[in-house]
Amino acid sequence: MKHLITVLHTPADMTNNNEYVYKVVEHFISINGEGKRAGQLALFIRFAGCNLNCEYCDTTWANEKDVKYESFTQDELVDIILKSKVKNVTLTGGEPLIQEGVGCLFKRLRKLTDIRIEIETNGSVDIKPYIKNEPDNVSFTLDYKTGASGMESRMYLYNYRNVRSCDTVKFVVGSRNDLEQTGIIIKKYNLIEKGCGIYISPCFGRIQPEEIVEYLVENRLNDVNVQLQLHKYIWAPDKRGV
Repeated sequence: MKHLITVLHTPADMTNNNEYVYKVVEHFISINGEGKRAGQLALFIRFAGCNLNCEYCDTTWANEKDVKYESFTQDELVDIILKSKVKNVTLTGGEPLIQEGVGCLFKRLRKLTDIRIEIETNGSVDIKPYIKNEPDNVSFTLDYKTGASGMESRMYLYNYRNVRSCDTVKFVVGSRNDLEQTGIIIKKYNLIEKGCGIYISPCFGRIQPEEIVEYLVENRLNDVNVQLQLHKYIWAPDKRGV
């Protein structure tokens, strides 16, 4: 069943030339902690605001109504990307897709053909308006919020029909029930057959990684990856800017 949701965009600031201005709480260079390019250098651009309130969220500070942010135009964001000299760029949050005018930003970033743009989105917002049928340099890492998040009812289920082979679906699990639901979603939406990246990570401190491995073995889930969130093992789990 498709869940109908209302997405409240963060109010847009505009320049005098009627260009969108995007609210960014931080940008930094580190390594990808998860996904297809885990361990590789990446430039992270974190937007302010989120439409969910996950129980295990490690960036709740970025979602506060009074969070401090800087305003950047498209040109300024592109300048940050090019000056970083880093090929992997992750747009994250918060929730990037609630930034008003984000589609215009994606259109601009698609012109940076030598840069790999990854959009981290929480699974509650329709991604279809922002994806292209042909391969390009913008891919999506799409969450499925399991029961551990407290937000599973907010998932926009049509998203999992629309993922492409270049995209990723990520599950953070905290219990055996979460694992069972993960298996149902993988099979129902033919995620393995789609060839997208599929990653299951343990909710930090709530489930042991070996339990996830055992579930994959029991169910013979080929082409599904168990992944630890590297940044939470290299640094303190709540450390910012990493």
